[in-house]
Amino acid sequence: MSYKIKLEIFEGPLDLLLYLIKKDHLNIHNIPIAQITEQYLQYLELMQLLDLNIAGEFIVMAATLMHIKSKMLLPPDETEQEAIEDDDPREELVRKLLEYKKFKEAAGFLENCESIQRKVFKRVNPGANIEAEEEVFFETSLFDLISAFSKALKEIPRDIFREIINDEFTVSGKIHDLLHILVKKKKILLTDLFIQSKNKNEIIATFLAVLELIRQKEIVAAQKDLFGGIFIFLNEERIVPAMHVSTI
Repeated sequence: MSYKIKLEIFEGPLDLLLYLIKKDHLNIHNIPIAQITEQYLQYLELMQLLDLNIAGEFIVMAATLMHIKSKMLLPPDETEQEAIEDDDPREELVRKLLEYKKFKEAAGFLENCESIQRKVFKRVNPGANIEAEEEVFFETSLFDLISAFSKALKEIPRDIFREIINDEFTVSGKIHDLLHILVKKKKILLTDLFIQSKNKNEIIATFLAVLELIRQKEIVAAQKDLFGGIFIFLNEERIVPAMHVSTI
């Protein structure tokens, strides 16, 4: 399957690291570098499997993590023990993460304020019946999408992988199918799309179709809760930006 999707609208390597730290409730000041490196490389491998047009910064960060990991695994030189204790190889990475996290949270707060402000001046007819308040969803990150994709691949029974299926699934075909579904339904769970897939190729085509429609701003992927189920909507004005409140 040859289909590249540019990721300029998505997050970068620091976002992925912050996502992994939050997901596993890790201490940002004392990052278990071996664990975070392994998980980072797994996500990078999935992105390469999907033939995504990965920015060079992701590769640079992978090299940086491997370098830090190797430095921490090397036995310390006894003659330089004191200097090593004061020089944590993770220090520069932690500094960058904390600084990036601070600006990301500030940007998220301002986006949320703007979204709330747009709703302040909405007039309501006093004689009209007031509908129940709409559910609030928050935009999903690329890495939540990749996490759901990875889980779907793992949950497919092995015997299904061995089946020979003549149907060929294309991204363009899945884009058409997904838009057709969303015309009839207000929202659909991403996992439901994966469950309905017949094999690995259909899951990949479905996932790439979702990414492409997000890139084209035809749909929005959103969640009610952090790391919760991912819903797919047609792009309408009911999604509010996620406030990047610190959970670390």
